[in-house]
Amino acid sequence: MSTAKMFPAPKITTHVLQEMKLKKEKIAMLTAYDYSMARILDDAGIDVILVGDSASNVMAGNTTTLPITLDQMIYHATSVKRAVDRALVVVDLPFGTYQGNSKEALQSAIRIMKESGANAIKMEGGEEIIESVNRILSAGIPVMGHLGLTPQSIHKFGTYVVRATKDDEANKLIENAKLLEKAGCFSIVLEKIPAALAEKVANDVKIPIIGIGAGSAVDGQVLVLHDMLGITQDFSPRFLRRYHNLKEEMTGSVQAYIDDVKSKDFPNEREQY
Repeated sequence: MSTAKMFPAPKITTHVLQEMKLKKEKIAMLTAYDYSMARILDDAGIDVILVGDSASNVMAGNTTTLPITLDQMIYHATSVKRAVDRALVVVDLPFGTYQGNSKEALQSAIRIMKESGANAIKMEGGEEIIESVNRILSAGIPVMGHLGLTPQSIHKFGTYVVRATKDDEANKLIENAKLLEKAGCFSIVLEKIPAALAEKVANDVKIPIIGIGAGSAVDGQVLVLHDMLGITQDFSPRFLRRYHNLKEEMTGSVQAYIDDVKSKDFPNEREQY
């Protein structure tokens, strides 16, 4: 039975996340893209659910996050939000909906908030998207930043290697983190950067820093749910800890079902009317 439902915890808001940082309480964040998984995460007590554009990979089978559309992200976000009572629901603005056009960025963010009921949006980038960030924040929409490895820019980088290992890029990342904080972002995700740099950023800014492949000294962690549960097996970066091997268990269950059907063991007399 879910302890989260037996003993309802306060709704997680951006203010609660700020308090967690001040109290040095770590923030736990995972992705979800559908009602059933989001319900499990919320019941388990997760703090933040990210409706990530990683749905492009794990749900649609694309090799990058680039193809997923705004309509598709709204569909996933709406499904997730219906399941959630406690967690903060953050939705990625997909590629092409905010870069280079701040008016389009605002319209994209408004659609997500109005149509899905989400609590916040997430955007990749720093100085190059700050006009869009400012315009969205001016409408009262909470924004989570994302720096370091930014998957929507994969064709620019050409690789998923660790970012900001050299001083110039590291200094630029620090500047961008402070720029996003000053603009009013409530949190920033740092992806696949050196742990020492992530620690410096977490100490230099007052807003919560969520890491993925950014060491343990940040304010919280995020992983892709399907990677963490072992549903996907073809992605094994150093930062990924698999807490289960659901692919193996699910395959075994499906094979047992097939065997039972073929052998006429299912359904038995108790399983029919």
